[in-house]
Amino acid sequence: MTAYLWTPPPVHSLPVRGTDQRLPVNRLFFVGRNYHAHAVEMGRPVDKSVERPFYFTKSPSTLVESGATVPYPSETKNYHHEMELVVAIGKPGFRVQPSDAAALVYGYACGLDMTRRDLQLVARDKGRPWDLGKDVEQSSVVSEIVPMPGKILDHGALSLTVNGQPRQSSDLDKLIWNIPELIADLSLFYHLQPGDLIFTGTPEGVGALQSGDRIDGRIEGVGEIVLHVGAAE
Repeated sequence: MTAYLWTPPPVHSLPVRGTDQRLPVNRLFFVGRNYHAHAVEMGRPVDKSVERPFYFTKSPSTLVESGATVPYPSETKNYHHEMELVVAIGKPGFRVQPSDAAALVYGYACGLDMTRRDLQLVARDKGRPWDLGKDVEQSSVVSEIVPMPGKILDHGALSLTVNGQPRQSSDLDKLIWNIPELIADLSLFYHLQPGDLIFTGTPEGVGALQSGDRIDGRIEGVGEIVLHVGAAE
């Protein structure tokens, strides 16, 4: 038995609908600017004919289950919500063709990419990494995983409210790069593995939150997600 100096961190996992088994999470990948209207509101329009998807990652330790209360994070005055469809990878794949990408899909979930927007924009404008703006503790919120092996979602309403007031509303058919294209492209850079989660991007309507806010999100055919913003630490 290996002796460690201190207790290793636990395996991060998510509930799976219809079973008492949990999905162990490997890596968290996020797609930037994958809805045209959001790209425009961020001041960075996308031309798919000359661009490829781009990605950032977060530590699995940022994972939080739907229904949680998270503290308003430190060192920010502009904490934003971003509602997204999450793809759960269930089989390994490397250099996958788009036509074969569906075979890697285990299922889907609703996700929130919580962001220190002020820090992200400062880093972006100075050409620095986004880590302090994106890789925020308790910032990767995910609902239960809904098993849909081999199924590609290409449409479905996506929405988010804050304290019951609409903020984000779109449809999965507005993704710039669809799910097979994302899986195929990401697999050129990484050997995708079971338990990898791909947050596929957020539509327009992102906005600031305050302590005490309640976020409710929904994706047609997938489910719902809830997050409460607590007081600052």
